[in-house]
Amino acid sequence: MSHVDAAVIAPGPAANPDERQDWVGPALVALALINLFICIAVFIRTPLTALPLYFAQRYFVLDATSLLFLLVINAVFLGISVYMSSRISTSRTLAQNLKPRAILSVMFMLAMNLGVMSNNLLMLWAFIELTTLCAAPLVAQGDSLAPRHVAWHYLLYSSMSLAFTFLGFMCLTRSAQLHGLELSFALDQLATTLPAGGDSWQRLGLALMLFGLGSKLGLAPLYGWLPATYEAAPTSTSALLAAVQFNISVVAVFRILQIFRAHDTGFVSQELLIMGCLSLTVAAVQVMAARNYKRLIAYACVSSSGVIAIGLSVGKAAAYGVVLYVVSNAFVKALLFLTAGRLRAVYGTNATAALSGVIHVLPFSGVLFAVGTFALLGFPPFGGFIAEMLILSGIVQSGNLIAFTLMCTMLTIIFVATGRSIFPMLWGTSERQGPAIHETWVSALPKLGFVSVLILLGVFTPAPIGRLLLLVAQSIGGQ
Repeated sequence: MSHVDAAVIAPGPAANPDERQDWVGPALVALALINLFICIAVFIRTPLTALPLYFAQRYFVLDATSLLFLLVINAVFLGISVYMSSRISTSRTLAQNLKPRAILSVMFMLAMNLGVMSNNLLMLWAFIELTTLCAAPLVAQGDSLAPRHVAWHYLLYSSMSLAFTFLGFMCLTRSAQLHGLELSFALDQLATTLPAGGDSWQRLGLALMLFGLGSKLGLAPLYGWLPATYEAAPTSTSALLAAVQFNISVVAVFRILQIFRAHDTGFVSQELLIMGCLSLTVAAVQVMAARNYKRLIAYACVSSSGVIAIGLSVGKAAAYGVVLYVVSNAFVKALLFLTAGRLRAVYGTNATAALSGVIHVLPFSGVLFAVGTFALLGFPPFGGFIAEMLILSGIVQSGNLIAFTLMCTMLTIIFVATGRSIFPMLWGTSERQGPAIHETWVSALPKLGFVSVLILLGVFTPAPIGRLLLLVAQSIGGQ
């Protein structure tokens, strides 16, 4: 083991028990576990036919969409919490800053859960902004050259994206005023208070809302914040942003599509199609140039957003595939980022050129990184494979062969470029000496859980989960 590895792995004098505050990690894991158990209990005990259920004077709702994403984000957060807790003894920086990071993470998840359950578009918008405000200080604790600069960059881009969304709300309000209507932003009332025929203000508002939320999803053209932020942030924060916060923006897009499902949204389909195709093209070019495994994952996230946007532009035939793809990608991103954090802890770098023969040095993490890469690229037997096939089938049924050809071409380029960078890193000849480094079962358990979920989604989806996915797909216009 080199002196670099020793400096990274071995806790120094500063990481004494008082400074580490060892109780914080287990407490965070316990809180995440309790929250997930509550969500699972609600899912088991609540018949899907009884949904939606309203709470707090109808400001919050439990419907198929909110129930599905509550299960997803809390399952992912449990894995992230276990990762943070298991890294206390091996990361001096995390040991010293665990308490504020845990507090910010809990606040982040509180805003996430309330946002997912919001029955009001303005409340949902506000909770998305709250998650951004909680995440920015976490990004600033990264170990890049200028983490605070990256955090401010992230905050600026996010605020600008949400500003576009808010302008869309104002345009909807103006449209209602011109028709003598009083607009309610409650999800269960907004569709009935919108002008039936629609006008230019309504179309502009819808376009601005989706453009702003698309930017939060990392869709081109306003995707520039995503790669730099995911690379510079601490690994647990990158996983929070990619696998958790991403989903609240997806929920917001789903809510808008649910509201406007009965209206003419052909121009929105074109907007989503253009943003999706542009994102796939940008991701393919950038993945070919990437020489950093964490940035490579980030650009793969941009391509995933592009696939989602194209699937949503198709509508009915691809809706189920989109929902399955979103759920699968949450677990894929969490798996890859948490495994990348393990590689970073041992090698002290994100550069692919500095890593070779990872699977010999870190057998478990190397295998998991390979599994996550295959799942990300849409290989069977993972859920992403079935999802991509359903989306491509929907594109063919819609008759858009140009989008079909572009998506297949860009995904092929991404596959080849990713394999060229990742596979030598994993299976090359290792220059390191000494025995293999093994993980504890505690740190391995959540990653194995993520892999199990991905295989279940691709091979055998339990009937209750399948019905829930179908309900969400039907709510956004799926067949």
